[in-house]
Amino acid sequence: MSANIDNVNTIRRFNRFYTRQIGLLDQHILDSPFSLSEVRVLYEISNTGNCTAGQLIESLLIDGGYLSRILKNFEKNGIVSRRPAATDARTRYLQLTAKGKKLMQTLDARSSRQIADVLAPLSAGQQQAVVHSMQTIQQALSERRPIALPDIVFRHELLPGDAGYLIYLHGELYAKETGYNLEFEAYVCKTFYDFLQHYHPSKDRVFLATYNNRIVGAVAIAGHSKMQAQLRWLLVHPDMRGIGLGKKLVQDAMDFCREKQYKHVYLLTTDQQTTAAKLYLEAGFVKTEEVPQQMWGHRLKEVRYEWRSR
Repeated sequence: MSANIDNVNTIRRFNRFYTRQIGLLDQHILDSPFSLSEVRVLYEISNTGNCTAGQLIESLLIDGGYLSRILKNFEKNGIVSRRPAATDARTRYLQLTAKGKKLMQTLDARSSRQIADVLAPLSAGQQQAVVHSMQTIQQALSERRPIALPDIVFRHELLPGDAGYLIYLHGELYAKETGYNLEFEAYVCKTFYDFLQHYHPSKDRVFLATYNNRIVGAVAIAGHSKMQAQLRWLLVHPDMRGIGLGKKLVQDAMDFCREKQYKHVYLLTTDQQTTAAKLYLEAGFVKTEEVPQQMWGHRLKEVRYEWRSR
């Protein structure tokens, strides 16, 4: 897939901005006599067990001849030393000397202070937004394994802001994926308002899936009586689909229903939500009704599914 030229230009503008912001155009880094490349080499040696020159070339994508000159300068200044591997004298490990370790402690402290100075003018919310954005960039561009279910953190405590964010996600995702209009978001707002008016953990539960402290999936059980409950607001963010998250959310919701001994659970959806429908059927729901409707800017069928305990 080729990159959009507007995206390319936006990233280039950000690169220029961030380079100025943290002083990467300075000849020397962190008020030290070292260049950025030299500091990166020191950092890798400090944080890599049994570090070799070959590992540095691979991890830093640095020219071998340039690295050799850096290492010779470090050894000359008593910052780095080499020791032969116990199993192969031809392999020599790089390590920081006592002087080198003290230097790295100083550089680490300066780096932390520099980042703290960048963040200091920002509010707590803005700082968190910056951190989340950087985590997203790292995740998207790194070569690490794809996100898997064990990476997701689950909770069911309903906190201030959760309902508002879920309303936002419903409005945004359904508009993009099915073309629902503002009437749908108003409907979601009203249903959440009704739910929160009567919410009590003894009969109701919202299951939230989070990644990097952001909600990426949800479902809820609303208890209507001692015997009956409703499953509502199943949602999985597009980035988290295909890892079994939707199935787990529905399973957790139905386990809660069994725990509370609900005999009858129902849900309302549309015939357009085919992926979710498969999850409901797998969980033991049965389609009981289809009613043609004109709503949310579409002509569709409202579908009712029901589950009954045996």
